Amino acid sequence: MKSFFVQGISAFLGFTFWGAGMVKLYEGHNFIQWIGPPWLVERLVEFDLGFYAQFIAICQIIIGFMLITTRYKLLGGIMLVPMILNILMVTISQNWRGTPYVLAVLLLLNGILLWQYRDYFKPIVQEEPMKNPSRKAPARAWQGHLVWLAGLGLCLGSISVSYFQLTFAFILAALGLILGILSMRVDKIFKT
Repeated sequence: MKSFFVQGISAFLGFTFWGAGMVKLYEGHNFIQWIGPPWLVERLVEFDLGFYAQFIAICQIIIGFMLITTRYKLLGGIMLVPMILNILMVTISQNWRGTPYVLAVLLLLNGILLWQYRDYFKPIVQEEPMKNPSRKAPARAWQGHLVWLAGLGLCLGSISVSYFQLTFAFILAALGLILGILSMRVDKIFKT
């Protein structure tokens, strides 16, 4: 049950940020998402921050993909902390109401996710190797990593395609997501 809850939080946070990044970069902002203004890139261009907004959107896609596929949920969760704080600073500087509360909830969910990996943080803080690890590392194969990267590549590539053929772009994004999720099955095939 605990694992299902953690996987659910990871997938929810992943979809939230993956979709928020994709909608900002897709042609006409035609992508599914529930949070974040799709017009943020255009709005920040007024302040000469358009390139920064595109960078944030790409980071949202990568971090969200890490979390939604759950392959790299610890790394994605760690990277999500400065991402949320960065977005929080933009919303505060733009005087947006309500958004800081939503971000606080997302930060809390991310805290719950990271708490599940608390035993990994002591060696990082102490800068020493982990002694007597309490959990076994998942078996990962390089083929699984390649499949995951191919999935991420399809998602990022679908952004350019959206400017020419929106339906095909959606198909590429969906295939990328499926590949990312199935990458752990590839691990099982090559590690047995």
